Amino acid sequence: MSYKRILVPVDGSDTSNKALMAAAKLAQEAGGRVRVMLAIDEFELFSIMEHTGELMQTAREQGQEILDAALALIESEGVAGDTHLMEARGQRLGDLVAREAAAWQADLVAVGTHGRRGLSRMLLGSGAESVIRLATVPVLVIRGEEGQGF
Repeated sequence: MSYKRILVPVDGSDTSNKALMAAAKLAQEAGGRVRVMLAIDEFELFSIMEHTGELMQTAREQGQEILDAALALIESEGVAGDTHLMEARGQRLGDLVAREAAAWQADLVAVGTHGRRGLSRMLLGSGAESVIRLATVPVLVIRGEEGQGF
């Protein structure tokens, strides 16, 4: 099966970049395109830091920098793509990715996973597992080093 529309959620980690490069290779072989998405969780930011008017703007700017770098990476491989910066507002990554995949009519979602096991996985959850459960299209999971990625 060839995948023409591949969605890749990124966070700037080495693991998400591995998933991005795997998606770029598949898109290149199929003459397809990649959409790179990043979600900013406003509530998570506010629970970590004191609220300032500049906090979300800074998060958006940093998110856009990550997206721009990801787009440059796939374009350097000759793959067409675009980016989508989303504000999560307390929503789970899996829900956001599943909705974006449906709205964009993705054929495949490629996601990096940190590969946590045991207690750390139970406490921190798994963004990749959430994507797998909720996506209505196939999901390619790229495993990274412990502690990196979703």
